[in-house]
Amino acid sequence: MEKIILAIETSCDECAAALVRGDKTILSSVIHTQLETHLQYGGVVPELAARAHLETIQAVVTRALTEAGCGYQDINAVAATIGPGLIGGVLVGANFAKAVALARGLPFMGVNHLEGHALTVRLTDDVAFPYLLLLVSGGHSQILAVLGVGQYRQLGTTLDDAVGECFDKVAKILGLGFPGGPAVEAAARLGQAQRFALPTPMRGRPGCDLSFSGLKTAVRRQVDALLNTQPKGLSPQDRTDMAASFQRAASDCLTDRVSQAMIVFRRDYINQVGYQVGYRAGDPAHDPAGASMRQEPTLVVAGGVAANQTLRQDLAQLARQQGFRWVAPPLALCTDNAAMIGWAGLERFRLGLIDPLTVPTRPRWPLDEMNEGGRA
Repeated sequence: MEKIILAIETSCDECAAALVRGDKTILSSVIHTQLETHLQYGGVVPELAARAHLETIQAVVTRALTEAGCGYQDINAVAATIGPGLIGGVLVGANFAKAVALARGLPFMGVNHLEGHALTVRLTDDVAFPYLLLLVSGGHSQILAVLGVGQYRQLGTTLDDAVGECFDKVAKILGLGFPGGPAVEAAARLGQAQRFALPTPMRGRPGCDLSFSGLKTAVRRQVDALLNTQPKGLSPQDRTDMAASFQRAASDCLTDRVSQAMIVFRRDYINQVGYQVGYRAGDPAHDPAGASMRQEPTLVVAGGVAANQTLRQDLAQLARQQGFRWVAPPLALCTDNAAMIGWAGLERFRLGLIDPLTVPTRPRWPLDEMNEGGRA
């Protein structure tokens, strides 16, 4: 019988619980948003987020169990995010999960939140190791080679701001509201991306690192210049055009850096595992004898910013041009959720990577600090 895992995710402002079965069935996935709590502040307030998690976690877990048609007696293991994230919220979810594991005598898996994002495509699309990953969210912008559970090699990272943070700041500059990512994307649909000339930091440079502070500053300066000539403030067209111009520049930055990472991935990882670029597994017309042994290299995009349709389209086009399979999780699994934590927990459980209940929580925990045992 397939194992069932209860998973909890509280690393930021979403209080989430899910039950995931070993056959890749998501039995339930409940997310309680704190949007109304933080909306007036234009961003997440850590202290308020932690208090809200304390108030709602019991109800969220109970609802997840009810929707799955399960009781605590049906659970075989428990997983929870133990970092990185806002430490107050992380502590709430991790300690609740540890209490359940202790009370029921169940195995506990402490999951890296970023690993949850990184492994989601193995839940939804059955992607094999290794694959190239662009991980983009409010707090993280990284390009990694995913070699296995707990095995990650960072190829590039942001030198300053995360792209999701940049979306939030630009939304605030333009008065579009919070959260910034969906607000900017919605405004950009009505705008002209060619109107404002914005920089694409790091574009064309060697390596795979990213940078977004210069782009954010350029938006600020151009908006200020407009305000100096328009006493009545920005027009609706100004806002939509700037949103579209910014979104185009941000996507161009990411696409350029991923194209560089593809070169590194081919050189350092494809050859090591015998991949054949441009070959699709299961296509006997190319190689009937070895069809089952080979596959295209895969590009995966994950994290909250992976929900952006412009970025998805650009990366899909890049993948086609470079002979990569392109995969992204469904939109509901791009933003923070507990189902991804449940799947990562199941992957670790199957490998025997069970944690003691004394495993600490961590506000910072880069993926490439994990070793083969899964801990720094």
